[in-house]
Amino acid sequence: MSETKNDKDFSIRICTIVIDCKDANALADFYANLLGWQKHADNPEWISVKKPGIYPFLLFQEEAGYKAPVWPDTTNEQQKSIHFDFAVSDVKKAIHHAIDCGATIAPVQFSDDWTVMIDPAGHPFCICKG
Repeated sequence: MSETKNDKDFSIRICTIVIDCKDANALADFYANLLGWQKHADNPEWISVKKPGIYPFLLFQEEAGYKAPVWPDTTNEQQKSIHFDFAVSDVKKAIHHAIDCGATIAPVQFSDDWTVMIDPAGHPFCICKG
């Protein structure tokens, strides 16, 4: 786990990335399967997935009024607030794996260098050669 000193003379690191969704349990299942990480469900409204000993981990937060973002961004529609880029050794295999986990390929693509996918809650993420 890497920490950085800043000009305030204290350390800071990212430990958690919180993702809003309608169903924390279902979205945690998706990312646990996609990444091969462990799911922790101590609280049904706050479910995490992580690889032991690795930070940051993902925490899924249920929001009753959750509205999925649209892709690509569209004026007057819910905008994405975060997306992941996943570096993979085999793009085609990773895309098939993501689909098997419940993702879809976004209907609009902007580059041949990555593939935009949509998770079950509507969040875009990218599969990149890496």
